[in-house]
Parts: sequence; C-alpha cells; structure tokens
Amino acid sequence: MLVKVFGSAVYGVEAITITIEVDIVVGGTTGYFIVGLPDNAVKESTERVLSAMKNNGYDRPRNKVVVNMAPADIRKAGSAYDLPIAIGMLAATKQLPADDLNKYIIMGELSLDGSLQPIKGALPIAIQARTEKYKGLILPKENAREAALVNNLDVYGVSNIKEVVDFFNGAASLTPVSVNTREEFYNSQYEFDIDFSDVKGQENVKRALEIAAAGGHNAILIGPPGAGKTMLAKRLPTILPPLSLHEALETTKIHSVAGKLPVNTSLISKRPFRSPHHTISDVALVGGGGMPQPGEISLAHNGVLFLDELPEFKRTVLEVMRQPMEERRVSISRAKVSIDFPASFMLIASMNPCPCGYFNHPEKECTCSPMVVQRYLNKISGPLLDRIDLHVEVTPVSFNELSSQRTSEHSDAVRERVLKARDIQDKRFEGQQGIYANAQMSSKQLKEICVINSVGQTLLKTAMDRLNLSARAYDRILKVSRTIADLAGSEEIRPEHLAEAIQYRSLDREGWAG
Repeated sequence: MLVKVFGSAVYGVEAITITIEVDIVVGGTTGYFIVGLPDNAVKESTERVLSAMKNNGYDRPRNKVVVNMAPADIRKAGSAYDLPIAIGMLAATKQLPADDLNKYIIMGELSLDGSLQPIKGALPIAIQARTEKYKGLILPKENAREAALVNNLDVYGVSNIKEVVDFFNGAASLTPVSVNTREEFYNSQYEFDIDFSDVKGQENVKRALEIAAAGGHNAILIGPPGAGKTMLAKRLPTILPPLSLHEALETTKIHSVAGKLPVNTSLISKRPFRSPHHTISDVALVGGGGMPQPGEISLAHNGVLFLDELPEFKRTVLEVMRQPMEERRVSISRAKVSIDFPASFMLIASMNPCPCGYFNHPEKECTCSPMVVQRYLNKISGPLLDRIDLHVEVTPVSFNELSSQRTSEHSDAVRERVLKARDIQDKRFEGQQGIYANAQMSSKQLKEICVINSVGQTLLKTAMDRLNLSARAYDRILKVSRTIADLAGSEEIRPEHLAEAIQYRSLDREGWAG
C-alpha cells in the first residue's frame, strides 16, 4: 500500500514542503530503502523508527519498504523526518487510517522508546504550513509554543509517537497550543537584569553609546583593561528601541533555524546580544557549512554583535564582515544552493590600545615600543575601521567615582531620548524600504538630508585634511552628526554637532594611527 505523509525542509530561513511517500512492496526481497537525496542522519532513521514502533507495541513491516522523499533534487538533512516516516509506515501497514494525513505537516525526531526530541526551524515550518493551507502541524511539545505564533493553523505538541497514532486512530484527541503573542511580547520587552546605572562614571562613553543606539551606528571602545568596556557594551541593549513585532518574528525565525531558541520559548522579545569568542572561524561568524546555517552576524540581526578584544580575532575573520556590514545581509553560495541570511546588526567592538594595555594611560607606563603598538593596531584593517562610526576612548574610573554613592542615570531615561530620536528618523525615512536609522542612509539620501552650512563645511574640510580621512569616513561623520542633531531636537546640523562627530574618530588621529 502506498501512503503519502507531509513534512518540511528548512533552507536558509524559509521552509519547503516535503512529500514522504511510503510504499510496502509485497513479494520479492525484503529491506528498507530511503531515496530522495537523504543525508546520513535521514538514512539512519530506519533503526530509530523500527525500534520506536516495536517498543510501543506496533508491528514492523515484514516486506520491502521504499521511502521516497520528494522533491528528490533537494537534499534532506537531519533527524526530524523520523516521525513522518514512522507514521507513513504505520499507515502503509494499515495500523492507522491514512484519510487525514494529507491535512497535516508532521515533524519530529524519535528516540528508541518512541518519545520525541525537539527540532530546528519550527517557526518557518509553521509559516509555510499556513501558507499552503494545511489544517495543522504536529511536532514535539518543546517546539509547540514557537510554532503556535502562527495564527490560522492548529499546532499540536506531542511527547511520543503513541499520541500521534491515537490521534489519527480517533482513540484520543489533541488540544491545539494557544499563545497570546502580543501580550507575551509586550510584557517582557523591558525586563533587563542589568542597567546603565550600574556603571560608575564613564559619562563620555555613555554619551557615545547613546548616539550609537539613537542612529544604529557601529562603535569601538579603546581603553586599558578593567576600564569597563565590556560592562558598558553589555548594557547597550537596555537603551535600544524595543523590537517591533515584525522584527521579533524575523529574529525568532533565524534563531529557530539555528536551533538557538530556548526550550518552550515562543517569541524573542529583546534585541539579541551576541558575543563570540575571538577564536571563532570565519564560517561560524558569517554562516555556512554543507547545509548553510546562519552565523553569529545573522544571529545578531536586529541586535548587537559584540567583538571583545578585537585585535585578537583572526584578520580573515574580521575581513569577511566588511561586505555584510554594508549590505546588511550575507549570501552563502555553494555548488548546488545559494542562500541569503539577513545580517542587520550594530557592531560594538572593544580593544586594548596596545599588547600591555596601558598606551596613553594617565597613570601607568606602557612597556610597548612604538613599533609594537603600531603593529598591534594594524591588526585591524583600515577598511574595517572606516566602517565603524564611533571610536571612543575609555579611561580608567577613579576611586572617588567608584566609591561615590551618587546614582547614575538609568537606562530608562537614556532610552526615552533614543526613542525620541528614532521617532524623528521614522518620519524621515517613511516609505523608504529597509531604512530605519541614520546609519542605513544611502549616498543619495545623505546629500539630501545631511546638509551643512558654510561654517560646518570649513570645519569638516579642516578635519578631513588633518586626519587624512577617507570618503567613507566623511559619510560616517555626516551620519553621526545627523544623529547628534536628532538627539538635540535640531532640524539642521550645526557646527557643534559636527565637532562632536569628528571627535569620535580617535583611531584616525596621529596619536593612534601614526
């Protein structure tokens, strides 16, 4: 008997419906054959499926079993096809009716005792199931809340194969999982364990991070060890605008595909903060592999990518970020597949000024020679530094500031100012596809929006000549000055806004780079 069951394959951040055909061939040779370009994990499913059937009291097929996974030219990877293959075998051997199987997408990895393990990509699978008008989706209980974000689709979370068989046999019913997406999303947006007020002093750095948050700018923090660079960077998400519902769904989708969502999570409500170790490979950072998976820059989409100790990263790793930082997406190309992953993130980096960490320190003496300092700074290429808008010097906090009982400004107050600046930008870029902040402005928009008067022109020309800035650095200064003007509620860019933006080019100055 031939039976069709429907599953799904995830490619990039989208899903494709897979038809799993199970045919029991009576007579001739016996055995189990899986065709349709399966990988090793799919081929190994036979033993898991047969053990799960036996251990739950179901008869295993005694004849030749052929499982075809269509379309046959798409590679099937992973162990999530165990459950649909098992249901197909049970229906083909008439141990459950096949009448309603075409109404559901079924996915899940089986243990030998028949229990189900969580899968990757439940959210894009659910979206595709709704798009193709399936009645429901059956998948492991741990993934049910994630998939239930999709409305107009019955999502059933199950713990073992017996629940699925009883459901199709009519012996038991399953209750669809319901999630109040908006309520859960808006209730947890502002729940942070950390706050800007935890940081003593460093008002100039907080100001720079406020500008970065207001305009979506990249920033690098340069200072000695223990000055608070990492502490400040980790608190940046607390002053960023909250995710919109669309951004949250997009972010959740990427984390779902990568298998990075916590168990029983529905929707990511806070902006991601990714902090990879400096030993990371270029593929792990930008994404890739035989079956391309999102990398750290995509997991940081709509959030912050924090690279601590920037010069310690391999140069090749840093250089592969240059194009994604400009295009805000990354294309992974392989011989048979090309996949785009979104990668619109804020880059926040930190570094010591030299190997010993005390170059330009107000009190401690640097033990590094000028050549060693220069070599250390040269680990970061000029093109990459050009793409970082704000270069911020972080100085050590004095004892008086550390021991002070004065309360620093809370993240809530800073976020209010950031939100006001973002509201201005929302109106400015209304109707512009894919542009939400000043940092994303194109060259054409820059000319229209960032107009400066003659005094500002003279100031900027002097800075360009003295610092020997590139054309990209010129654009970055204008974008940052536009953000500073937005924070000040000014319609025009004034010379003082330009002056503040120029001072955030520390690494272009002779004292650092030459």
